[in-house]
Amino acid sequence: MHLAVSLNIASSIGQASLTFAEIAGLVRKAEAAGVDMIIISDSADEPSTSPFEATTLLAGLASVTETIGLVAGASTLAHQPYNLARRFASLDIISHGRIGWNATLRQNPRDAANFSRPEGIADDDFRRRAQEFIGIVQGLWRGWDADALLFDKAGGRFHDPEKMHLLEHKGEFFSVRGPLNIARSPQDTPVLVMSRLAEADRDFAARVADVILLDEQSSESAKSSYDDLKHRAHAAGRKPDAVKVLMTVAAPELAADRLEDWFGSENCDSLNFALPADLSALDDFTDHLLPELQRRALARSAHAGATLRERLGLGVGGAK
Repeated sequence: MHLAVSLNIASSIGQASLTFAEIAGLVRKAEAAGVDMIIISDSADEPSTSPFEATTLLAGLASVTETIGLVAGASTLAHQPYNLARRFASLDIISHGRIGWNATLRQNPRDAANFSRPEGIADDDFRRRAQEFIGIVQGLWRGWDADALLFDKAGGRFHDPEKMHLLEHKGEFFSVRGPLNIARSPQDTPVLVMSRLAEADRDFAARVADVILLDEQSSESAKSSYDDLKHRAHAAGRKPDAVKVLMTVAAPELAADRLEDWFGSENCDSLNFALPADLSALDDFTDHLLPELQRRALARSAHAGATLRERLGLGVGGAK
């Protein structure tokens, strides 16, 4: 079982925001307990689960952690594809291959109002735009082969031209030449996480995502969603393990027996626990629930693999 934690670290009304030191302490505690990755959402306006811009927070967390995967949300309305691809590629190098981007195909009306679109975008237009955006980002991440940069001072060659790939994208919404001015990621590409999927998003997510987050559902509907996404991935020419399906659950309400039943029914590949940024809630999770899952051999007691892809059992860079 792979374990993720979505930390709700936004301050409530009347409460002070958490400091970076407090957030870092929570993440390090999750890391020490064997959690595979922390997920932090972001928005240009409330609601958000972070008092900081999420990718900036990830840069700080990368410097004070060693093994845990760090995943941040970033809006396709609030960024341009080139800058977002460059930011996450930089974070992945800084963290030695522990970064993921949580993308969504649903628009936040408050985001739209803050970025010169007070009326928002029609849902179909937003979906097409977001899909094009995600495709560009993934293409830019693959713009350099792993061994493209030679740094051959004596021979006067910075890179091998045959191993540099211009994107030359001209689409409905964007025009991007590429490549990035950043080398290939230590884990080939950052992990692409997709969440808040509508029915119309499932084919696309099954075709391109590394990880799909699903909201908590009944055991029966979870099984149906899991099988459906795996079937769509297979239809897209991917192997079943090329995409991991995580079910989001509210950890304080869970018991180990229920979780064991879920895995016995093959309702998901992994679990994403939604936790408030409260030390007592995290203590309950790391000191009681997680050890019981480890005792039942449903969760690892330590990380396996140096990169987030390795820990999640994913192939490199969207490999099929």
